[in-house]
Amino acid sequence: MSRILRTEPSPIFSRAVEYHGFVYTQGLVPRNPDADTAAQVSDVLAQIDAVLELHGTDSTRLLQAQIWLKDMADRAVLNEVWSAWLPEGQAPARALVEAVLADPRWRVEIMVTACK
Repeated sequence: MSRILRTEPSPIFSRAVEYHGFVYTQGLVPRNPDADTAAQVSDVLAQIDAVLELHGTDSTRLLQAQIWLKDMADRAVLNEVWSAWLPEGQAPARALVEAVLADPRWRVEIMVTACK
């Protein structure tokens, strides 16, 4: 049976789960909920980088991203920061939706799947 590795597990979720060479992150949210949209997106992407590095992979190995925005009017800002962060030619499959997030100050939440 293959081993499942859970990073920072809590009673209700883990920061990431690794199984069979795939890494699934939790929905990551900004650490400073009072920052503007660009800063919040940059912070979440930095957190993704850290989680992927911990699991021995990086943004060149992204397979899928799920993104929730508080306001679709922020889509252009998100895409600008996202595009600058992604390695050229390495965009994952992606879903982007407008949603009510758990903290009303959060502008974005991102969850990714990557392989090793």
